[in-house]
Amino acid sequence: VLAAMAAADNPIATFDTTMGKFTAEIYLDRVPRTASNFIDLAKSGFYDGIHFHRVIPGFMNQFGCPYAKDPKSPRAGTGGPADGTFKNLKTGATETRKKGGNIEDENISRDTNAPFTLSMANTGRPNSGGSQFFINVANNANLDWFSPGPSKHPVFGKVLSGMDVVTAISKVKTKRDNPVNPIKMNSIIVEGAPHPDEL
Repeated sequence: VLAAMAAADNPIATFDTTMGKFTAEIYLDRVPRTASNFIDLAKSGFYDGIHFHRVIPGFMNQFGCPYAKDPKSPRAGTGGPADGTFKNLKTGATETRKKGGNIEDENISRDTNAPFTLSMANTGRPNSGGSQFFINVANNANLDWFSPGPSKHPVFGKVLSGMDVVTAISKVKTKRDNPVNPIKMNSIIVEGAPHPDEL
């Protein structure tokens, strides 16, 4: 059923958190570099055991910083993956993570930061996105890369099921936007993605 809701060939990711599960279509067809980066990190287990470090009701849930394996780390929100390479699962090209695990911005698909979309986090500078992303729980069109403001965040997926879990995460009690009771990502399982060796 979920695959029918997604584009025919797009992968589906299942996010298993300590507050429940949700699934999302990953837009490999629209933003292949960004989607392939996420899929590579998820399949390597990079995200397993990381906590949501910033949640704001009526705005978004942010996740993916390796320092947030410690839910109370003061460095949570500042980390990324190691420099290296990964395969673009649409084109077969070798993509690079550099200068702190960052990938090149992929501002090519005009998908708005609508409720329940997944979007790349960054530092505000070009080409500064790595492993961190956020799930919108409101219409945040001001964050679109094609909006006039300074924030440029490309969308790379959309939640298909478990919207109630995503919303509940956004409403937990926080201290300086960090959940008082830590919310951990147990695992992210991606299905339907091409294998890098087949490209």
